[in-house]
Amino acid sequence: MTRAAEPPVDASAPTYERIYAVVRQIPPGKVAAYGQIASIVGGCTARMVGYAMAALTSRHEDVPWHRVINAQGKISLRADSAGAALQHRLLEEEGVRFDASGKVDFRQVRWSGPPLDWLLEHGDNPEPSWRDD
Repeated sequence: MTRAAEPPVDASAPTYERIYAVVRQIPPGKVAAYGQIASIVGGCTARMVGYAMAALTSRHEDVPWHRVINAQGKISLRADSAGAALQHRLLEEEGVRFDASGKVDFRQVRWSGPPLDWLLEHGDNPEPSWRDD
């Protein structure tokens, strides 16, 4: 499936908008860790990515927030347990499987990240380790 071209996100754009632009690139059936998104965007932390996901509004219905999980391969617990259940269900509907402890197998479902040319076109400055496997 080919994604529609997005207008470039200027490097001076607010950090949350840069985070959302990267998260929009995660295809169905794949996941990324908060820290992975932070490394790709550059200049932010995993916690900032989590805050950005929590700040999503109906204006951002095209951001697949449910595809961002923690570095342990689990859904991060929230005050709203219904949100975690929804995230689990949405991922399972996309074919992502969880083991008995609630972890995904990153070897199978970890998103490798956007192509470098996409990042440069969108003004991102990925950290040197953003694609280390």
